[in-house]
Amino acid sequence: MTILYNLFFLLLSLLLTCILLFLLRVVLIKTGLIYIVKKKWRSIEDCFHVYQFFKVPEFNEGMQRNQLHHKVLVYLNSLTFIEDSDFTNLFTGKKPNEIVLHLDPNQIIEDDFLGAKISWINQDKTLVLKIRKADKRRVLRPYLQHIHSVSDEFDEKKRGLKLYVNVVDHQGDRKERWRSVPFTHTSSFETIAMESDLKNKVKSDLYSFAKAKQYYHRLGRVWKRSYLLYGPSGTGKSSFIAAMANFLSYDVYDLDLSKVSDNSDLKFLLLQTTTKALVVIEDLDRYLSEKSTAVSLPGILSFMDGILSSSCGEERIMVFTMNSKDHVDPAILRPGRIDVHIHFPLCNFTAFKTLANSYLGLKDHKLFPQVEEIFQNGASLSPAEIGELMIANRNSPSRALKAVINALQTDGDGRGALNLGRGSCENGSRKPVEEIGEPSGIFCKEGANAVKEFKKLYGFLRVKSCRKSQSFDLNSRQNEG
Repeated sequence: MTILYNLFFLLLSLLLTCILLFLLRVVLIKTGLIYIVKKKWRSIEDCFHVYQFFKVPEFNEGMQRNQLHHKVLVYLNSLTFIEDSDFTNLFTGKKPNEIVLHLDPNQIIEDDFLGAKISWINQDKTLVLKIRKADKRRVLRPYLQHIHSVSDEFDEKKRGLKLYVNVVDHQGDRKERWRSVPFTHTSSFETIAMESDLKNKVKSDLYSFAKAKQYYHRLGRVWKRSYLLYGPSGTGKSSFIAAMANFLSYDVYDLDLSKVSDNSDLKFLLLQTTTKALVVIEDLDRYLSEKSTAVSLPGILSFMDGILSSSCGEERIMVFTMNSKDHVDPAILRPGRIDVHIHFPLCNFTAFKTLANSYLGLKDHKLFPQVEEIFQNGASLSPAEIGELMIANRNSPSRALKAVINALQTDGDGRGALNLGRGSCENGSRKPVEEIGEPSGIFCKEGANAVKEFKKLYGFLRVKSCRKSQSFDLNSRQNEG
């Protein structure tokens, strides 16, 4: 009887103990006492260890972005430990119903690696690594290598292109001169209205550049390349830049010279660009002719191929656009500063068919011969103008083609200059010209009055004169007319 009583008392004691522990745990969790206990325990534990701290700033001493800071940030944001931290920012992701966690200022994230406890502290754009001194020699190097590999893999999966724009420096703080938004432009080389041969040459040139790191280094040259896109407004230069970015998966830095205070400021902006980037300056000829920027010509030349450009130019492409390069200082156009010249003329029939296929889904139509005849007679519009007509009439392809024909017969009358390749000026071809190094294309130019006179007499356009290395300039053409 005594044995049964003792056994019963023991079981009752165990049951009461379990109930009390359960109630204590509930109280601790509900009141936050468990968090306080853990925090106090860590403080007591810290008294028995010596720690070493390593800072990872966002910018280095040369005002360049610290790539390690970015990698650590990506790594920490991918950890499950971030969910257990004190403060965490919530953002919507790119996928539907996706919630993304991001570090908060002064947030502490704990991590485990090879049995060592590691802490990260987010302090004023600087990430601080806290590690036990006894574990440093064994853990630090492989841990940093682990961060690199994980962040690169995470970046590869989550990477989305960004469009950066420079902002005016009001407070003299040059650290935050670029603002970014997701780059969502859908332009591709398949949708660009351009001669297929030239398009393939550009794609091949870009692909070769992206794979040529060792080749450039063996030559002792900086791994960068520069393009000049020139031609009238609306001929697709901006869409072509977007296609380049999507083809290479490069971020775009759209540099507005009107927001640059001086040559030194331009250098700081270049320093803060990253690798795998397209650095773009549009309408460079306008800035130079109107002197609408505080940056001088020597400053632009230094930006294109100076010592600073060579020092931070790894895996970077520079793209400059102009309406015309006729009156631009030859020093800007020389090889080394501009490697590839690509001319964007007004629309011809081949480009028109590409636009009709993209905008209207037409590979052929009974009105195509009439459109081709009008193009052969010398009329032309920009791809942007033709594209807008097709968008406005997209529900009726026939009405869209009639609108294009009407526009070519009125607004397009006498606007087109015959742009030839390196062949005869009599063949009427208007193929865009690619120029590697020094430009040497042949272009034909005809005044608007002369075009009308020829049309009256012969019913078609004859080429009056040819001039070597002459690009089409819409404004000067209208002035001559």
